[in-house]
Amino acid sequence: MTASVSSPATAFRRTLLALAIVLLMLATTGWTTVRRPDGPRDPVAAELAGWREARLDGRPLPGTGAPPPRLAAFFASLSATSRARLTDRFPLVVGNLNGAPAALRYRANRISLARALTRERTRAATARLSATGRDHALRRIERFAELMRPERRILAFDPSGRGRVAEVFGDLDRAERVSVVVPGVDTHLLTFQRSERPWTAAAGMARSLYDAERAASPGTRTAVIAWADYTTPAGVGVDSATGRLAEGGAVRLAALTEALPGRSGVALFCHSYGSVVCGIAARRLPARVTDIAVAGSPGMRAENVAGLRSRARVWAMRDRDDWIEDVPHLAVGGFGHGEDPMAREFGARVISAAGAIGHSGYFEPGTESVVNFAAIGVGAYDGVSCAGEDDGCRRGIHGEAAA
Repeated sequence: MTASVSSPATAFRRTLLALAIVLLMLATTGWTTVRRPDGPRDPVAAELAGWREARLDGRPLPGTGAPPPRLAAFFASLSATSRARLTDRFPLVVGNLNGAPAALRYRANRISLARALTRERTRAATARLSATGRDHALRRIERFAELMRPERRILAFDPSGRGRVAEVFGDLDRAERVSVVVPGVDTHLLTFQRSERPWTAAAGMARSLYDAERAASPGTRTAVIAWADYTTPAGVGVDSATGRLAEGGAVRLAALTEALPGRSGVALFCHSYGSVVCGIAARRLPARVTDIAVAGSPGMRAENVAGLRSRARVWAMRDRDDWIEDVPHLAVGGFGHGEDPMAREFGARVISAAGAIGHSGYFEPGTESVVNFAAIGVGAYDGVSCAGEDDGCRRGIHGEAAA
């Protein structure tokens, strides 16, 4: 899909339309900020406070905001006994530390999930809850129990507020190629997975992509991360039209990519508001991130690929039924996310989304969209189908490190 250069009059009308949409959202939705408990009873805050005060062999523990390589070196220096003691004492800290070994994080998050499950069961049984509150507690209990199933590898878990979580499919330590799925609005603990149309939620997106990658290249060791480890906007409100939450998510995403084990190539697959996160993170990403692919994007907070300031290849897709196409791709007074990544002027490699239906159908098994994503994920670029009649999206792909 291409876009022609707009006339000044057209641009002015688009600006007025964008401002009208902003005013409508302000009037009808309010500022959709997410309030997170951070008082002394918050188990995450309590563990962080304990971590800051703790000593190991008389020495303070490294700050949780330390660079991932420093944290990796710290854990590598510990004995198995010391690592286990820290994990048992501070599972919510260890389980979310970029730089801690993946296996240790899986163990820590299993401990945290068990404790969260106990707390929620106690609350449901003893607290005076409304019908809505009881339903919410029961849903959290069900989700904690599901995430604790033996086969699941939980890389991040934070039960505070609406909750954050990340899950790994495949062997992260041995992977030659790692894909990270970055979802969009309304992704949190209770929406992380769905039983119906599972590929429309973060966990199902990653599972579908992992299966497609294995089918595309059975001999390639791959791992896919369902990364719902940032605070997403609650609904299509003001937060979804600004970059405030995406800024925080971008910092977390960059830290994740820096901390991944081994020397695997990394590809990001960013859906909807997740593409805003990826766009802001682009300039911070390490060189091992070779590809950034966006689907149903409202914009990447840049006017073109060069504005992302990344050496990664940039790919974009959108299906014909996706309502996001009608959202004005502008940036006015902090609102809006900039140029449409599908526009010719943006300069992304535009690929086919055939078979996908609607805004949430890009990871449905068997669609050309998820097959294209899988080809990018395993580095099989010759297998990517372009959106146009020619092979323009693959032009110059071999031997290039950037789009």
